[in-house]
Amino acid sequence: MPFFLYQARDTKGNLIKGQIEATNEGAAADILMSRQEIPIKITLTDEEQLNASSFGELFNRVKVQHLVVFSRQMYSLTKAGIPMIRAIVGLADSATNRTLKRTLYDIAQQLERGRSLSASFASHDKVFPRLAVSIVHVGENTGRLEDAFLQLAEYFERDEETRKRIKSAMRYPTTVLIVIVIAMFVLNMLVIPTFANMFSKLGSDLPITTQILIGTSNFFVNYWQLLVIGIVTAVMAFNSYKRTEVGRTNWDRSKLSIPFVGSIIERSLLGRYARSFSMILEAGVPMTTGLSLVAEAVDNKHMENRIIEMRRNIEKGESLLRSSVASELFSPLVLQMVAVGEETGRVDELLKEAADYYEREVDFDLKSLTAKIEPVLIGFVAVMVGVLALGIFTPMWDMMNAYQS
Repeated sequence: MPFFLYQARDTKGNLIKGQIEATNEGAAADILMSRQEIPIKITLTDEEQLNASSFGELFNRVKVQHLVVFSRQMYSLTKAGIPMIRAIVGLADSATNRTLKRTLYDIAQQLERGRSLSASFASHDKVFPRLAVSIVHVGENTGRLEDAFLQLAEYFERDEETRKRIKSAMRYPTTVLIVIVIAMFVLNMLVIPTFANMFSKLGSDLPITTQILIGTSNFFVNYWQLLVIGIVTAVMAFNSYKRTEVGRTNWDRSKLSIPFVGSIIERSLLGRYARSFSMILEAGVPMTTGLSLVAEAVDNKHMENRIIEMRRNIEKGESLLRSSVASELFSPLVLQMVAVGEETGRVDELLKEAADYYEREVDFDLKSLTAKIEPVLIGFVAVMVGVLALGIFTPMWDMMNAYQS
């Protein structure tokens, strides 16, 4: 949608200037009036201002925590019986994220034109995932919209907490690796060349370890530009490869096999699958439709393909249990839960139990992650220090022995 520059006066008569996104000037005026601002002048922005605003969207993305707060607020407002348009406009006025603010104003405008809330959400797929749109749609049709927003708030909260725990657990090993890389650059660029000059002046024969260190240091010193270009090129090529269908599938599959953290990533994704699928079924969404939505929610192309294959098998007439076994994604314990859920008609409840099980497993693995990685990091640092010590001090000891003799 185009952007408009506007001048308006608030209820106290103060002049207000700003920029607003709307389908046309009339729609922009309606948004201003809904905010109790009297429009004076509304003009379309030029192309440069539009591009600048679009670039700014990169730094104003709607994050999961914004959706958590929004869902909680919508639950409270709908439960209190606040009219929908009034609730959306009120949340837009108080929103701190610029993208979310503009989105909510546009949703309020669509509601005024008679569109449903779920259809308005669906028009902003970069802000609201399809999973959220479907839950809201079911809530509208069943008259339980406040319950739908409560479900979404709890789902987003659990998802965000899991992400934060994983990031927190990875902070220590990541910091250590960064320090090691920086130390290697400093050693090769500054420390080793100093000793290399000293050894060259003495003219003595150097052991193989020292020759390797000096050769590596010379490469860093003389060809660091090529090294930087190579690293940047490799990163760009890898990112381009990840954007392809095959590249993303292979990368997402590889992430599940990373030592120490691969199993944690896999269990967290399976926990997200079980939690979101349980929520979908509890809301009354058909199973095949729910699997399509959940496939997108797991945010892993490899697992997404497996879940879509599960949906196809169910459409052919197979049970959820057989489809789950064929996917080779789930542990025997979880498969037993699915089997009991199908037999008793409580699949949503048993999937929720499976999600709790996976989340407990992730918590346990995260608590022991540092203890598992730390010996490897210490061993790597010890080897690096040992090679450095042998490469530098061995020729010095040889020269001291030759001098004494």
